[in-house]
Formats: sequence, C-alpha cells, structure tokens
Amino acid sequence: MLPHTAESQIAAPHAGPAPSGEPACCPYYHQAVELIGRRWTGAILEILLQSGPLRFSTIAAAVPDLSDRMLSDRLKELESYRLVDRTVYPGPPVRVQYALTHAGLQLAPALEELKRWAQRWLV
Repeated sequence: MLPHTAESQIAAPHAGPAPSGEPACCPYYHQAVELIGRRWTGAILEILLQSGPLRFSTIAAAVPDLSDRMLSDRLKELESYRLVDRTVYPGPPVRVQYALTHAGLQLAPALEELKRWAQRWLV
C-alpha cells in the first residue's frame, strides 16, 4: 500500500449537489468514512485517544477479539494515512510504540461526537 499524499487524493471535493442539481457525496467525506468505518479501526483509534502512545501488545489486549494480523494491518493503514506514528526503540529488547499524529488527534472531536450519538441511539 502506498502512502497517501495530497497528489494521490481525489481532486475535486463536493460539499453539496452536483452542478446538475443531483445530490453528490463529497469524495473526501466518503474516503474518511470508509477509512474510519473499517473493522477495528475505530476501536484502535479510541484506545490511542484514551491512552496516548502504546505498545502493540497493549492495544491488542485492549480490543477483545482483534487478531494480531488484523491489528498489524490496521496500524499499517493508519500509518499510511499519517494518522498513527510507529516509533521503534532499540533494545534489547526492541520496543515498538504507536501514537496518534497531530492529524490523528484532530479526529478526537468527531469520534467523541460519534460516541455520544452511539450511546444515545444504539442502546
């Protein structure tokens, strides 16, 4: 998977109806919802928002039923979008820690609002 850059993003966002007057989904919104809505991604972001930088095993333990393979895949994806930083500390033993970047931290208000909505309506 290639890192996502401004050049690789969709060029023309739509905030409302298309010029034809038909409704159209903003491609940036669609991309964000697809990313955050992927299985386990929201839970991983929630754990990192709650706790700050964490080791892989701590994240895995905090999200029941999340396999190591899936956690690894999701963390790599979040890194490619520059939402998570991976820091390797030399050992022995070598330690790896994951933390939200500035962009990742900027998701906090949206995710908090989603959590409030879920607690109210998904009871």
